[in-house]
Amino acid sequence: MKKAAIIIAATFALSAPAAFAAMEHGSMKGMEHMEHKAGVAHEEVVDGVKASFMIISMDERMKELKMAKPAGMKETHHLMVTFTDAKSGKNLAEGEVKVKVQAPDKSSQEKDLMGMPGMSGMGAGFGADLVMDKKGKYGVMTKFKLKDGKVRNSKFWYTVK
Repeated sequence: MKKAAIIIAATFALSAPAAFAAMEHGSMKGMEHMEHKAGVAHEEVVDGVKASFMIISMDERMKELKMAKPAGMKETHHLMVTFTDAKSGKNLAEGEVKVKVQAPDKSSQEKDLMGMPGMSGMGAGFGADLVMDKKGKYGVMTKFKLKDGKVRNSKFWYTVK
């Protein structure tokens, strides 16, 4: 089961660079493509670090890839976050990241995000598979401590339609 989750996470990570490449060429169409494909959910700068969050529906992504989701897998979405130095744009890929996600029914789940290697057009980041199986607003609360040792937080709402 864990192996299947890692394979799906890798599949998502490998598909994101094309969306970033389209965006880098300054095309608004590329931006819309990225938001649809990679599920750009939130970006913000916290104490000099730009945090970029993407949430990807596993069902939609697997359908696009013409693949079946592994039997028994309850996770419905993949959360991926990349960190960059706000001034230099340098990728910050070392550290620890934890997320707590509160569902519309007030239930919650907590995960440690796993380090994910960088791909062309995109820096290394952190990711985890989540259960977001109810329609409505999810509160996403992230705590991260990067190489500089400073603890930072980010919070945002994400709506599952």
